[in-house]
Amino acid sequence: MRLLALSLILALACMLALGMGDQAIPLAEITRVLTGDPDASPVSRTILLTLRLPRVALAAAVGASLAVAGVAAQAILRNPLAEPGLLGINAGAALAAMLVIVQVAALPESVLPAFTFAGALVMAGAIQALAWSSGTSSLRLILVGVGLGALAGAGASFIATFGPAAEVQRAMVWGAGSLQDARWVKLMWIVQWGAPGALGLWLMARELDLIALGDGVASDVGQRVHLIRGLAILAVAMLAGAAVAASGPIAFVGLAAPHIARQLGGTAHRGLIPMAALCGAILLVLADLAARRVLAPVQVPVGLATALLGAPFFGYLLWSRRNDI
Repeated sequence: MRLLALSLILALACMLALGMGDQAIPLAEITRVLTGDPDASPVSRTILLTLRLPRVALAAAVGASLAVAGVAAQAILRNPLAEPGLLGINAGAALAAMLVIVQVAALPESVLPAFTFAGALVMAGAIQALAWSSGTSSLRLILVGVGLGALAGAGASFIATFGPAAEVQRAMVWGAGSLQDARWVKLMWIVQWGAPGALGLWLMARELDLIALGDGVASDVGQRVHLIRGLAILAVAMLAGAAVAASGPIAFVGLAAPHIARQLGGTAHRGLIPMAALCGAILLVLADLAARRVLAPVQVPVGLATALLGAPFFGYLLWSRRNDI
């Protein structure tokens, strides 16, 4: 029932985002366009199918990807403040994308998701390797992830400092997290690179339930803890790499959505993962709508909007969990 309710809320949020803009489009006209009614206005059809629908669909997909990655990160690290960015995976993907955009601008755009995905995987592998000491632990993973994330951020800044001005400006807009260049091909990047990771995590739901209880408990019931943690990090890298390739790094969705989902539906990952995906999709669709309309006609990058909305939530979460962290 809760999944159905969240699905309806997501549908309403999408319809609201489709209707609002410099030219408002009423619900009846949106319905005509989406159902292929020949009486639909050509102008409305162009606006919806070319501009708004790809953007709304991409926002929902990116939000869902980040949320599911956040669920897995919080489970394997057993840290309520964990998200892909804490592991440094987002930074690795962003560094690879910055390298492509600024230094190798002659390459076709189709290679961007491959590079960002590779950057996320390389970062995930480096974290695993450097955190390994007869196995991995959540604390070592966090410390190594923070360190490598800072190193990747410094590398991206170095590239931006000495790169051509035009490419650097484009990369900086992308680095703020933006859906302005939403196209159907970017949605396919999420489907091709992120969906397998999300499916893998859902199939590992029972294992995530166990590892979230602690390595000792999980190993006592026969779980191969280090293998499960490694596979989960790989899935997180796939989701984060796909999301970063499509929209740039977007903060706080992967942190907030899992907590909202837990309040709505409990902690069992079999139900938590799809619920968090819906929550993440709703959050990013509404955040992008706010980014488009609050300072219209200026469009704020959605990454800035989520940071502004997420900072108070982060403070509340930190305060409420001050005795647990």
